[in-house]
Amino acid sequence: MLITPAYAAMTAKAPIAPHTIQRREPGPHDVLIDILYCGICHSDIHQARDEWGGSVFPMVPGHEIVGNVVKIGDQVTQWRVGDAVGVGCFVDSCRKCEACREGEEQFCEEGASFTYNSHERDGKTPTHGGYSTCITVNEDYVLRIPSGMPLERVAPLLCAGITTYSPLKQYGIKPGDQVAILGLGGLGHMGVKIAKAMGAKVTVLSHSVNKRSDAMALGADDFVVTSDKNAFTENLKRFDFILDTVSAQHDYNAYLELLKRDKTMVLVGIPDPIPLAAAPLVMQRRHLAGSLIGGIRETQEMLDFCAAHGVLSDVEVISIQQVNEAYERVVKSDVRYRFVIDMASLK
Repeated sequence: MLITPAYAAMTAKAPIAPHTIQRREPGPHDVLIDILYCGICHSDIHQARDEWGGSVFPMVPGHEIVGNVVKIGDQVTQWRVGDAVGVGCFVDSCRKCEACREGEEQFCEEGASFTYNSHERDGKTPTHGGYSTCITVNEDYVLRIPSGMPLERVAPLLCAGITTYSPLKQYGIKPGDQVAILGLGGLGHMGVKIAKAMGAKVTVLSHSVNKRSDAMALGADDFVVTSDKNAFTENLKRFDFILDTVSAQHDYNAYLELLKRDKTMVLVGIPDPIPLAAAPLVMQRRHLAGSLIGGIRETQEMLDFCAAHGVLSDVEVISIQQVNEAYERVVKSDVRYRFVIDMASLK
């Protein structure tokens, strides 16, 4: 076993603090990755604070991991020592169910082994994430980072990037489509960049007028202040697609009315439940759907797409010692637009 420095939440009420974990030595099909950067996702905070329930402690968060391969198992065929690689939201799955066979491992019917706050396939060994110096992962669940991409700006693509890319790709966004991105945070800013790279006409929907200049700088074509009482009547039946990235409670019914007939709004945030009326769906045959990350194949496709189109996350790089301050700032939406930990600060 490898004794590995890390930062962990020991209980739901405790700050993230120094800790030591054990990583397995690489087996025949494993790679050992020296972690260089790890992004901070809002779900790290939810799980470290047990806000969703069921958290496993001690917990080492982090599922936006980039680094270099430093050791490989004797039967590894896909990777070499020195390769720049990434690890996203899961590190294994059953490989047998319909979802896994179709390359949708995130929907594994037996339950994927998520990168942290989960268990390995034995159902007993806890998984620990990227707030650590290294990680051992089966070669099939590792992603190639295209050459020339700055690794600190790639890290959030492993969650925020694929979370927004997947629904835009699955619902066939094409040049000229009127796409609205609801919310301009860690997810929303990636949605703007990716939808624009797909050729869409992109509008940001935000309650905060202060985000207009940021939205336009990110590539948006228009900005709608949803706190304006006229916003919903003036944009009625305007959009071909709405990507809803907001995790705070908001009125789906009002936003559905902004869709054209037969068009779709996809949820990637998980707010508290709200009443959903039938009329906005029925009267214009609209669709309300949800989406989760993506499988290994689609995540690699996303990385290659972002490399080809120069799409990267806007980040603020911090040391691991600043993680608790960063958590508080994320909760206050005080980051443009993703924190990334330089793991050299732990070595």
